[in-house]
Amino acid sequence: MPTPAAEVDVDVPLVRSLLRDQLPDLAGLPLEVVANGWDNVVLRLGDDLAVRVPRRELAARLVEHEQRWLPDIAARVGSVVPVPAPVRTGRPALGYPWSWSIVPWLPGTAIGERAAGVPVAEALAAFVGLLHVPAPADAPANPFRAVPLVSRSDAVLTRLDEHGVHRAGELATLWRTAAAVPAYAGPPVWVHGDLHPFNLLVDSSDGVDRLSAVIDFGDVTAGDPAVDLATAWLTLDRPGRSAFRARVAAPDATWLRARGWAVALASALATADERAFRSVARRSIDAVLDD
Repeated sequence: MPTPAAEVDVDVPLVRSLLRDQLPDLAGLPLEVVANGWDNVVLRLGDDLAVRVPRRELAARLVEHEQRWLPDIAARVGSVVPVPAPVRTGRPALGYPWSWSIVPWLPGTAIGERAAGVPVAEALAAFVGLLHVPAPADAPANPFRAVPLVSRSDAVLTRLDEHGVHRAGELATLWRTAAAVPAYAGPPVWVHGDLHPFNLLVDSSDGVDRLSAVIDFGDVTAGDPAVDLATAWLTLDRPGRSAFRARVAAPDATWLRARGWAVALASALATADERAFRSVARRSIDAVLDD
């Protein structure tokens, strides 16, 4: 699953021009590209801010969701961990076609390839406990996250069959078991939708990883909380998973659906062109099958 091609090339000169045009009080700050991801380019702006700029049309709609909903979510979860709620917004201009955001520069580094332990697990449990509340009827829809697992079966099983995913046969068996569990029947709750270790920042200044931020809410939606609970296998080591599960009150059926979501997300990471994503996929696959 290669990184999608950019539909618009986002670079420092473009963003500097947009700042001069719309937010001139920020235009003189130092500016550098720090991430060029699937959906957005992120540039650091001075010491305390970042610019989040869509690089393709699909991401532009997701950034609008963040602009609409993240301030409320930030107020809800902020007692546990900060999230990048926009502090200023930009509009299409100068040939650039979409909205964009100024967000806080949040501290820490991505967990990435290593598995996190109990301190991160406890903070993640507190985060999802505050986030997973009934969402309003106009919460953004997402056909790929927090939906019934059976609706994703064709895509997941095809990926497992065709892409040489580590332990694919065992994953397919687990997926079919999880997809056969009755679908979530509770009220749709807010979910992050992409709670993997590249979207979780930690501060390790005292030698212990501590959750410092949750980022990239582009997949934010409402539905089954199990999609976020898959982070137990994607992000945490075995003691961390035990601590997380002990602090998240969820029935066995929800945890089995969460294992299904771990299969879906880890197998997608396994097909990425970034080596670090593939490394996390292999670790996560072993975790979800061997627990």
